[in-house]
Amino acid sequence: MSLHRKDTDSAFEGAGSKAGLEIWCIENLRLVPVPKSSHGKFYTGNAYIVLKTVLPKTGPAQHEIHYWLGNDTNKVDSAFASDKALELDAALGSCTVQYRELQGLETGKFLSYFKPCIIPVEGLYSSHQGHLNGETYKFSLLTCKGDHVVHIKEVPFSRSSLNHNDVFILDTASKIFLFSGCNSSIQERAKALEVVQYIKENNHGGKCEVATIEDGKFVGDSDVGEFWSLFGGFAPIPRDSPSSVQKQSDAPSVKLFWITTQGKLCQTGTDSLNKKILETDKCYMLDCGAEIFVWMGRQTLISERKTSISATEDFLRTQGRSTGTHLTFLTEGLESNIFRSYFDNWPQKVEPKLYEEGREKVAAIFKQQGYEVKELPEEDCEPFINCRGTLKVWRVNGDELSLLPVPEQTKFYSGDCYVVQFTYPGNERDENLFYAWIGRRSVMEDRRDAISHMNAIVDSTKGDPVLAQAVEDKEPVQFFLIFQTLIIFKGGMSKRYKKFIAEKGITDETYDGIKTALFRVQGTSPQNMQAIEVDLVSSSLNSSYCYILQTETFIFTWIGSLSSTRDHDLLDRMLELINPTLQPISVREGSEPDIFWNALGGKAEYPKAKEMKQCVEDPHLFTLNTTEGDFKVHSTFYIITSFFFVDYKKIY
Repeated sequence: MSLHRKDTDSAFEGAGSKAGLEIWCIENLRLVPVPKSSHGKFYTGNAYIVLKTVLPKTGPAQHEIHYWLGNDTNKVDSAFASDKALELDAALGSCTVQYRELQGLETGKFLSYFKPCIIPVEGLYSSHQGHLNGETYKFSLLTCKGDHVVHIKEVPFSRSSLNHNDVFILDTASKIFLFSGCNSSIQERAKALEVVQYIKENNHGGKCEVATIEDGKFVGDSDVGEFWSLFGGFAPIPRDSPSSVQKQSDAPSVKLFWITTQGKLCQTGTDSLNKKILETDKCYMLDCGAEIFVWMGRQTLISERKTSISATEDFLRTQGRSTGTHLTFLTEGLESNIFRSYFDNWPQKVEPKLYEEGREKVAAIFKQQGYEVKELPEEDCEPFINCRGTLKVWRVNGDELSLLPVPEQTKFYSGDCYVVQFTYPGNERDENLFYAWIGRRSVMEDRRDAISHMNAIVDSTKGDPVLAQAVEDKEPVQFFLIFQTLIIFKGGMSKRYKKFIAEKGITDETYDGIKTALFRVQGTSPQNMQAIEVDLVSSSLNSSYCYILQTETFIFTWIGSLSSTRDHDLLDRMLELINPTLQPISVREGSEPDIFWNALGGKAEYPKAKEMKQCVEDPHLFTLNTTEGDFKVHSTFYIITSFFFVDYKKIY
């Protein structure tokens, strides 16, 4: 059932017609639109409605609704927010997924809308003044958790709040301190740096000092001394005791409840759930322990859906469930993969490949010839190892290796070679994976030394590390997954590369952050995305990708006509890493201004057909034998169990 427009709050008029975010704050039991300049600023005393709209090139609009509840929100506003979320869903044709978001416990999906983070503000929102009355600047200590989306939480301004596992930001009136626990991950530290920059620009007008504090390093550094003086002087942070580690509880049993029209919960189903249990004129609650789903049939009334939401929230309160329990509302036909996974043999729905306009005709021709035609689903590559490890990267620099600082570890140059060590937790001990990365424009001496240096580091490493070689443009997916974000620039920084181009009279193309450059954005997710600097000519474009064109005075984002919404999300993320200062000019393929083509040396032809994935050859296992001075290689049949095979290639 969907509401008529006359039954919908006037604040929702036109909602969902444009791509992007729309936010409403509940003020005195009415909906107040939040201007874009205040998106991401949430007051702890308010409740908010957030609508995310995606407009695909073909097909209907896609919507997701979140209602956010601050820690100080009263019960009346909370109930009003859930009712208005349902009302908005009905106005949009009952085709949305709805999420309840609690301050400090937001879902990753919600946080991904706001870059780099949200930092809740104490007090109440005022639509008339746009800020909190009497709001004054004060010291605050924040924790930053998360590798890709950042959970920000204010903690008491005390030494006891610090630990070795997390990253902290101390925001003072004149300086921002970034404290990195020795056990925090590289990704968390990088994300925290983005948050520091965000606070600097928004809270200090870009005018304040920033100091980084390494856990355990405090001798002879004035910033470190100043940091600890704010806590009354330096004192060691205690290690976590074994008793403080929470033991993983057994997976809770999944229970399905039918919610009556009076709001009563009646357990239904058995240990084995089947989709046939769900009736289209009823609402159900699926209790999965840390997450609860409310499933609403297509033929249920709005009043019944409101009752099911209040009944579920009452259930959470009476059962004393954790405030971190996530609550998701699903309409029949819009079930998520996680929800469907709790049911046996849920029917699979096939999504059409929209860019293949004539696939039905081709399929019909093959069927006439007696062939059965089926479309293979597109699969994302799963990592073979735990990607939440620690990373070290060295650049080959003459006869030496230069260890790169953490912020520079995800920035490679095509004229250089690198040694990568990735340490991750194994079954009983830490495991090590080594790569020698060979840039396409690197010199032969650096290539040889990369292998030699990698072997030397391996010899000093305990255990049985795995070694591999990655050549630029031929990297395995696993290589990108351990970096998660990687930018490859043209040019090089090594002494030998600089000497080589000087002797040959070649112009140094090394990227310096200012000169004009063109980047191709690629990848499959925020855990696997890259920006590759390509030749500064129009022929480098491809309709299947998105690009970033930067000059000294402006920056363009170019969206290929065959690119997907996933590509557009990666484009936004990469733009913030390459140049977060300039306001981008977004252009779609076919609507480029002259200044865009002029920066590329003029308009020219480029590939406009859908780029297909390259065929990945099956792996091969070879047997090596040395007999009477002869070296023989034989291909061998094998069965993979738990081994990791490495195909070494000679590069000399």
